[in-house]
Amino acid sequence: MAEDILLRMTDITKTFPGVKALDHVSLDVEAGKVHALMGENGAGKSTLMKCLFGIYEKDEGHIYLEGREVDFKSSKEALQNGVAMVHQELNQALKRNVMDNLWLGRYPMVGGIMVDEKKMYKDTVAVFEELGISVDPKRVMSTMPVSQRQMVEIAKAVSYNSKVIVFDEPTSSLTEEEVEHLFKIINMLRDRGVGIIYISHKMGEIKRISDTITVMRDGTHVATKPAAELEVNDIIKLMVGRELTNQFPPKTNKIGDVSLEVENLTAQYSLLKDVSFKAHKGEILGLAGLDGSGRTETLENIFGNATRKTGTIKLNGKECKNRNPRESIKNGFALLTEERRATGIFAIENIRENTVISSLKKHLRFGFLNERSMREDTKWSIDAMHTKTPSQETKIRSLSGGNQQKVIIGRWLLTNPEVLLLDEPTRGIDVGAKYEIYQLILDLANRDKTVLVVSSEMPELLGICDRILVMSGGRLAGEVDAKTTTQEEIMTLAAKYV
Repeated sequence: MAEDILLRMTDITKTFPGVKALDHVSLDVEAGKVHALMGENGAGKSTLMKCLFGIYEKDEGHIYLEGREVDFKSSKEALQNGVAMVHQELNQALKRNVMDNLWLGRYPMVGGIMVDEKKMYKDTVAVFEELGISVDPKRVMSTMPVSQRQMVEIAKAVSYNSKVIVFDEPTSSLTEEEVEHLFKIINMLRDRGVGIIYISHKMGEIKRISDTITVMRDGTHVATKPAAELEVNDIIKLMVGRELTNQFPPKTNKIGDVSLEVENLTAQYSLLKDVSFKAHKGEILGLAGLDGSGRTETLENIFGNATRKTGTIKLNGKECKNRNPRESIKNGFALLTEERRATGIFAIENIRENTVISSLKKHLRFGFLNERSMREDTKWSIDAMHTKTPSQETKIRSLSGGNQQKVIIGRWLLTNPEVLLLDEPTRGIDVGAKYEIYQLILDLANRDKTVLVVSSEMPELLGICDRILVMSGGRLAGEVDAKTTTQEEIMTLAAKYV
């Protein structure tokens, strides 16, 4: 084995019931290099990494770390041998504080029986100072925004002094400033000789941070090339097997009368204060802003997921109380939440159950659920969203993150909402699937529905929205026309009340 090859995976094969997730895939990772792993949702990227990390047991193939063959049976064993992974879906002890999460399973002890809290605090501060992360080690995880929890997870991986670190969609919940911070951390690790495996759907990031790019498609290895030799269009063509000429579908929606009126919306338990706006039938209205600006809180308060202190919501001139999600659904509202794992999917249930859960009433026949009706709606959702799944009976937790997202979007489309609230609808979704979701959003607007979209990706908001509301410090900082505004104008408004 070449001296600079830190990790070598050869002929890795993994089969799940009804699907061959990996078909003799090989990957070489060099020391001190960033190796990007790309592919559409369901291509096998995360599955390959889970075989490395001991979450899945591979069916065939070999894994070599520094020339020595390894076969980790658990994530703990992988960590102990110098392989760490920052997962796309955060799995943290939310009721515990930051330092408990950082040192879980390896607490410093006093006399072998008591946790050394002082040492744990000191060690946490040392890790955070090294990485330039400003988070209180004693803060409870559930009180933190997703982006800060993600940075804690990154710090945890680095704290193991790992030889290989896998980053699976690490920037999906980070602001632009936090992405820059992460890249500094990755460059520091690269300089130390750590091998980085970087999974992302964000083309700009991949071109900027990676040395080598491997593309996978349908569980197979397609190509491995130096990043400098590949343009964005080349990567897309390798990923999807075809040219993708347009990133966004052409705008065909026509804006009608005012449908949604929000007046003086103020939250009881968050910084959201005195937000007022109107949205029209057939309009796609974006919400921009920095993390914690109140974008998500606006959608949650409209939908009744969060407690409103004051404010009125009107749909087609009629006031909607929307005191809870059930009442909101009844009033014609639907909400796709930001965190699909925590608040979107029912992990132990299958695709069909996850698809029809919000529209069960339409499947009732004489007080019983009609199996045929539920199957038909689920088939429509799978076909419309191009969801990759062996069957409707497949547990949703076994799907890739992007395919889970498609199931949830399909679920809400089946409720036929008048107002669709989308919080980061394309997070962790590949470029081909993004286009399909944009087209679905546009189709809803063409049917005179009102769509509100929160996104951290500025080009996405500019590409699909008609107007963009900019949030800052829990308040509405301004409104811009998506056709004529610039990213600079939006960022200036986003910093208005910070």
